[in-house]
Amino acid sequence: MSEQSRLMLVVSPLMESSPAFDRAAALAKASGAALHIVAFDYLEGLANAGMANEQAREQMRLGYVERHRQWLEDQARPLRKIGVPVTTEVVWVERPLQEILIHLREQPMTALIKALEHESTLSRLMFTPLDMHLLRECPVPLHFVSHVRHALPRRIVAAVDPFHRDGQYEGFNDRILREAAKLASTCNAELDVIYAHDLSSITANEFGFDNAAMFFSSSKAKELYDAQGDAFRELAERNGIPPERQHMIMGNPAKVLSSYADAYDIDMIVMGRVGHRGIGRLVGSTVEHLLYKMPCSIWVISPEILTDQ
Repeated sequence: MSEQSRLMLVVSPLMESSPAFDRAAALAKASGAALHIVAFDYLEGLANAGMANEQAREQMRLGYVERHRQWLEDQARPLRKIGVPVTTEVVWVERPLQEILIHLREQPMTALIKALEHESTLSRLMFTPLDMHLLRECPVPLHFVSHVRHALPRRIVAAVDPFHRDGQYEGFNDRILREAAKLASTCNAELDVIYAHDLSSITANEFGFDNAAMFFSSSKAKELYDAQGDAFRELAERNGIPPERQHMIMGNPAKVLSSYADAYDIDMIVMGRVGHRGIGRLVGSTVEHLLYKMPCSIWVISPEILTDQ
């Protein structure tokens, strides 16, 4: 992170602290970044209070916003004392997604930090949570904080997939590794790199076979594995990752990454999201599958904006 970097921390409208406060403060302090703390408030009970006097309801709303602003200032004061430049803001808005995106356009940020809000599977099926919208649309690195063991990460893993056959995201893995290396240097953390490869996701006709059985019983499967290994090692080496920090593991990527993070007490996993311009959805959706399952926090890198096809 550069000396001029600025982090944005989105906090709960309920005036409650979370591990995201500690993580944001630690990252800001370690990197010399400024920190902007913003709450997007909306309490339905207060917004729809059954009062005949509209002015009285408005006064209650303004009073709540002011109390929240003062509460944020109380949280910011100790950080300023240790040299972290902190600004605070409270915005009353029912649907915060667009306001967050507007903030990111008008006030360029190095990263957006937010506590992960755990939603039930049923809830996620019925409506798309804010965190999922941010995962798909946030234009800057997005750090979902959960399961915090250390305010400043000590062990970081970068997850890459260097074997994109269409070349659409060429260079994206290098950017993931650069971001991860920068974070590790800032935090004085250990950095490992994982390529979780899953041959079952490969379509047989992509390699000229009529069925998967013929593909996996042939020498082509070994050729593919060797090609993947070569691509991974080349990627890691050109980004200065030593051999002992390179891990190529066969299996479903979501399961591999979750198990590795749990087994090795990983504090943060850095990974990329891959999407289609214009429809705002994930392809492969490894990040989506991991979001609510990882035993550590996630730092998500978005690809560069692609030109329209």
